[in-house]
Amino acid sequence: MEKNIVLDHASAGIELGDAAQVADGWRPWLSVASVALGAFAFVTTEFLPVGLLPQIAQELGVSDGTAGLMVTTPGVVAAIAAPGLMLGAGRINRRLILLALSVLLLASNLVSALAPSFFLMLLGRALLGAALGGFWTLALATAGRLVRQEDAARATAIILSGVTFATVIGVPLGTFISGLWSWRTSFMATALLAAVALIAQAVLLPSLPSSAAIRWQDLRTLVSRSNPRKSLLMVALVFGAHFSAYTYIAPFLHLSDFSLSAITALLLGFGFVGFVSNAVFSSLVTRHLHKCLLAIVALLMVALLSLPLLHASFFGVSVMVVAWGIAFGAIPLCLSIWLQWSSPDLPEAGSAMFVSIVQVAIAVGSSVGGLVADTVGVPATMWLGSALGLLGLIVISSFGFGNRLEDILHK
Repeated sequence: MEKNIVLDHASAGIELGDAAQVADGWRPWLSVASVALGAFAFVTTEFLPVGLLPQIAQELGVSDGTAGLMVTTPGVVAAIAAPGLMLGAGRINRRLILLALSVLLLASNLVSALAPSFFLMLLGRALLGAALGGFWTLALATAGRLVRQEDAARATAIILSGVTFATVIGVPLGTFISGLWSWRTSFMATALLAAVALIAQAVLLPSLPSSAAIRWQDLRTLVSRSNPRKSLLMVALVFGAHFSAYTYIAPFLHLSDFSLSAITALLLGFGFVGFVSNAVFSSLVTRHLHKCLLAIVALLMVALLSLPLLHASFFGVSVMVVAWGIAFGAIPLCLSIWLQWSSPDLPEAGSAMFVSIVQVAIAVGSSVGGLVADTVGVPATMWLGSALGLLGLIVISSFGFGNRLEDILHK
């Protein structure tokens, strides 16, 4: 029974009538792939500085903690842009908005690659944030409109796989390119990726007219509900736990005497196990979402708690980073599905609030992590992440144990 309810919730966010207009054959799936490619470009761009932070900080003359603003800035801007763009978009065709956001992504990478100062670097990152919030809101809300209703969940999973591939390939590749040439070359490579995604979307995306504009009342209705509100707190704590530490993983590994090539290899391993974890948990979440969340957040907390204690051990640090990758590989999938199912009647409002809260968590987490890194030391960012993870576990546990999913989400 629970599985049927899950599937009903998953399809509830699709605008009625869209499925009947979807073409047969491969064309709809190619349009989904173009959005997934955009997701890959956006996530690679967003977290590219994580692997390049020490090099950028040195060349632009700032501390590691200050350099963390490269992650904080787009998070702040995206948190505002996610609901703001949807409120201002009205009934504008969603295809046109997605294309405009991809143009903005390309501009962001070019500005970052050519930035002669840290101020202009932050300007480029702010452009990214303006595009990022809107892209994820639309990508999550319209995924099911590109294919038939019964394929909506699969389409969403494919688009979210862009996040995983960015972690597996994008960020480590950026670090590798930086080692061969420079961090500026890494941003130019990401600009090329953004251009390819833009072309693919221009060619493959169908018209996506909006039947209704999102309203302030939709957002107010969403946050007035007890479980969606508590779910947003859960999202904030878990993502904050990850990014308060992950933003400073390269400086931490550097302090643990990892070479640049070893850091690249470990980040690649982090992404690879995350990809496998995402695939494994995608077959479990429909029946065991609550238990999956408890397990992966507990693993995240333990990994972050252990890293500073094992900093002198190459093997120990490597194992904990891999465990961290396993945990985070499933976190975006589980949390996004949880929030979608908690508000199936308000798909765009739910997506906007989810994206906004995630970006606030990234911004605040990386910012506080930077303060901790500069005042206490980089290893302390791992303990900060672990503490936030513990708070996230408490909120997840507050939904109760052994309840059916419909009881948890619709008390």
